[in-house]
Amino acid sequence: MNDFKALVEWLKQAVTDKEQFHLGYAAEASEFVRFNHAKVRQAGQVQQASLNLKLINNGRHADLGITLAGEPQLDRQRLAEGLQQLRETLPLLPPDPYLLLNHNAWQSSNEQARPLPQLAQVLEDISQAAAGVDLVGIYAAGPISRGFASSDGAFGWHQANSFNFDFSLFHANGEAVKASYAGHTWDSAEFTARLQQAREQLVFLDRPLHPLPPGEYRAYLAPAALEEIIGIITWGGFSAQAIASKGSSLQRLYAGEQHLSPLVTVNEQISGSLSQAFSTEGYPRSDVTLINAGKADGRLVNSRSAAEYGLSANGASSDEAPSALQMAAGSLAQADILKQLGTGLYISNLWYLNYSDLPAARLTGMTRFATFWVEDGKIKAPISTMRFDDSVYSLLGSQLEALTAERELLLSASTYGQRNTSSNLLPGALIKRLTLTL
Repeated sequence: MNDFKALVEWLKQAVTDKEQFHLGYAAEASEFVRFNHAKVRQAGQVQQASLNLKLINNGRHADLGITLAGEPQLDRQRLAEGLQQLRETLPLLPPDPYLLLNHNAWQSSNEQARPLPQLAQVLEDISQAAAGVDLVGIYAAGPISRGFASSDGAFGWHQANSFNFDFSLFHANGEAVKASYAGHTWDSAEFTARLQQAREQLVFLDRPLHPLPPGEYRAYLAPAALEEIIGIITWGGFSAQAIASKGSSLQRLYAGEQHLSPLVTVNEQISGSLSQAFSTEGYPRSDVTLINAGKADGRLVNSRSAAEYGLSANGASSDEAPSALQMAAGSLAQADILKQLGTGLYISNLWYLNYSDLPAARLTGMTRFATFWVEDGKIKAPISTMRFDDSVYSLLGSQLEALTAERELLLSASTYGQRNTSSNLLPGALIKRLTLTL
């Protein structure tokens, strides 16, 4: 944080009276371990830090990314060169009619310093729990830092430790069970139980596939499967811009024409999450209730939407998508899932989701990995890959029977450019009727 503060102070002195700036900071110190056949195949560390400099002058603005070297003098030089480059660029640009700056000198600081597990302990736990199975996966862990400062005196700092072990267990026939274990604090017993559950599902993949014709079936969606549905909904579903321009998949929900089950409450829960409590546009972020007992409530508003539609910005990202989404838990106990399902589908994962009818919030996608046919509360056999096509207003509305009391924290496994801080805390969902089309 001190190095970032020093660059901010230098920049305050370097800009002219007519210039304003936003300075964003992103850094990580990460351990990565890749596994194949339950053995370490590759291990390494990544340390990186970067700036995003926005220069504003008379309604014109431009951004520049700068990679930091960790040497104060060299980093100041790179920042100075970036500042000059933006000064030369601004006169070439037209004024932005939707530029809405936050001139408040807000302050925000959050450091989640819970100790990360020792890598030796993690490797020992994985080795013991995965003995005798073909485990493939990637373990990523370490502190992630984010910062923001403006010429108006705003300053934000966020640092959080986290780990994410994304793995699959493969059967000799090529089928697999996919799972993950993520969070702030590594619990050996909890991880062992998570992997043991995957091992138990792997045994069923040895059975012949159960043929299943298209039709309507009772189904249980595990948290990872529900995450795929929630993930596509967040593509503009809660976006103020998409709602205002009639392009949201939840348009009818926000118009009051449709509703979800009263069991469904969804929040953007920034507090306590891996996501920082401020946006890259310089607005503080707070918790937002998006769906309250099945009815639309808040929406995510960035500064451009606020300027265009006369709304109040609440620190949403540029794509106005949640980054710390939570769905309220239900009352279905983990031990009772198969019993309550009775006869139907146990769906561990979904993939290839897309909208088949966006205004109707209708989705289509494929089952993936361990999806089982259940009879009388017992897993009988795996099923072949099937396509579903159904509406959110059915799956999370009229046909939603129960949500589990236990929720799973699912961190983004994306490491494209840098580790992602997005997360979803979700229950499993018991559905009275899911439509399979082929």
